[in-house]
Amino acid sequence: MNPYLDIVLRSVFVYLFMIIALRIFGKKELSQLNTADVILILLISNSVQNAMVGSNSSLLGGIVAAFALFLINLIFKKIMLHSKFIKEMLQDKPEILIHNGKIDFKALAKIGISSEELQEAMREHGVEFYKDVKLAMFEIDGSISIISGDNDLKQTHHKRKNNKSLGN
Repeated sequence: MNPYLDIVLRSVFVYLFMIIALRIFGKKELSQLNTADVILILLISNSVQNAMVGSNSSLLGGIVAAFALFLINLIFKKIMLHSKFIKEMLQDKPEILIHNGKIDFKALAKIGISSEELQEAMREHGVEFYKDVKLAMFEIDGSISIISGDNDLKQTHHKRKNNKSLGN
């Protein structure tokens, strides 16, 4: 087999493995990595490097692997854009945390958000009481969006601080 085609195939398989592994281990907040998460990602990248390029440590081999990763990522995003089944299978859905002042404690427990963290997000949005929240959503990017029930109906956005590791 062509050595560069081998690199492309290896890179695609590693990419697919990583997508599946991240989905299984439930990392929702990749945009908010803590120190342990960054270390884990660096170690994973080092551990899968040889799986992608094998014994080829040339510049062209590295460029081929990187190009294959960019290309499979682009293709994967287009597939998710057009396939509802794949998107639902791999991407988390937004969760309602508060609706018309009523807290969904099951949703909080499922996501792993404490009531203190929810209150912090509310305060950052300028909302003091749960009863004043028309809608609070845990978004797919790990942020908490809050729409208050004020007559002014202001909408704010809170980026959740995550202190969990990739495995949680």
